[in-house]
Amino acid sequence: MDFQNKEFELKTLKNENFTDKSFKNSSFIDCVFQGCNLSNVNLVNTKIQNCNFKNCKILGLNFSNCTKFLFSFTFENCLISMSDFSDLDLKDTIFKSCQIFDCHFLKTNLIKVEFEDSNLRGSRFENANLSFASFKTAKNYSIDPNQNILKKTKFSIPEVVGLLDIFGIKLE
Repeated sequence: MDFQNKEFELKTLKNENFTDKSFKNSSFIDCVFQGCNLSNVNLVNTKIQNCNFKNCKILGLNFSNCTKFLFSFTFENCLISMSDFSDLDLKDTIFKSCQIFDCHFLKTNLIKVEFEDSNLRGSRFENANLSFASFKTAKNYSIDPNQNILKKTKFSIPEVVGLLDIFGIKLE
């Protein structure tokens, strides 16, 4: 099935392998991706509105190429690696129990975003607004408080020491 230049609404896509496919100029509204492999999918001019990704493998996606208007999604139990979320408005987005490895969140609006129970190993936050975001029970994050907005951001102990990484402080 071709996924380029198509419209999908209220569709559940289950256990599909989309590796190296193109979603270019397509629209996904109120769709559920469950157990799908979305490695290296082309997202140029793709509309993703109110979509849920559950138990998916998401490798090398550039979400910054998506259409920004009404852009929204949630992730649950997903492996998200080497993907780019830069320059996006992700306010209120949920990343629940995800492995978020080596991803970029540069100049990203992350107000009220939930990263609970997620592993953020190697992910980079720069000039991001993390106000009211929740990192409770998240781990392996490294966030420079000098380069990000952290107003009323929630963290858990002992993982909060990741905020000190930039200063080279060692706790014993």
